[in-house]
Amino acid sequence: MHDDVTRGVDDDFTRRLQDWRMLTAEVLYHMPDHPHVLQSFTWQTLDVPPRFPRLIGFLDFWSHSIEGMLHSVRIMHDALIRPAEYRFVDRELRLN
Repeated sequence: MHDDVTRGVDDDFTRRLQDWRMLTAEVLYHMPDHPHVLQSFTWQTLDVPPRFPRLIGFLDFWSHSIEGMLHSVRIMHDALIRPAEYRFVDRELRLN
């Protein structure tokens, strides 16, 4: 039954329904030729909190394959699909 429901549905959309989150990682790293200079790199993907397996895999790849030594990583994530939020208005102002 599940396959019938998700057939033809975008894989990213299906992941978002399964609590995957949009992850943005800002990576600061030391430039290989000038180690005292920091460079910034921004990376986005869908990932699953709180373990973030895609981010961990990316950082593992970075540390083994890229010359720039990591300085720090700042992450931000948020659910893209969530229940609607309603706010009720207690006043209304009309200008004619």
